[in-house]
Amino acid sequence: MNEQNERNHGPQRIDDIMLAWGLDNHDLVDVSLEQLTHKQVQKARTGRQLTLKMMQKVARALNVAIWNRLDEEQRELYYEYIHRDLFSYAKGYSPDWADPNAALVPAE
Repeated sequence: MNEQNERNHGPQRIDDIMLAWGLDNHDLVDVSLEQLTHKQVQKARTGRQLTLKMMQKVARALNVAIWNRLDEEQRELYYEYIHRDLFSYAKGYSPDWADPNAALVPAE
């Protein structure tokens, strides 16, 4: 296997979560205070391997984007995603993980 394929991990859980919440790349870029770019978010969604700091930056932006859509009652119940919840190549990733925010996701 060449180095190029080793760094591509396929679609990530973050992509499914963003789709469920109706978020696009711009939503994360817009709320981030850490100079997150559209290209970085797209790489995260498609499975291009990111550094730990970049995974954490994307996770923080995702949490803020979702948090801004919740009311006060939902915010009390909200579980903040961390990088191991979102990326299959992160240390501590569990393929059997169930989204604790599934009940908060708005119906389509």
